[in-house]
Amino acid sequence: MAEGKGLTETHEIHKRRLGRNVGTALCLLGFCAIVFGLTVAKVREGGLLEANDHVPRASVLPITEDTQ
Repeated sequence: MAEGKGLTETHEIHKRRLGRNVGTALCLLGFCAIVFGLTVAKVREGGLLEANDHVPRASVLPITEDTQ
């Protein structure tokens, strides 16, 4: 029976890929943290949370007084 490298032995390329994968994961987590932080800041600000759904918004309509 031929004895070769076992399945548990890691090759040098796997070690390099691990470093790249960890770097990519950190970049992705950083991007998610930035988007989450901006979302939290926007929600805390409150203010104008109106969507752009192509209908007249009450906040931009002129104030009209009743003539009665």
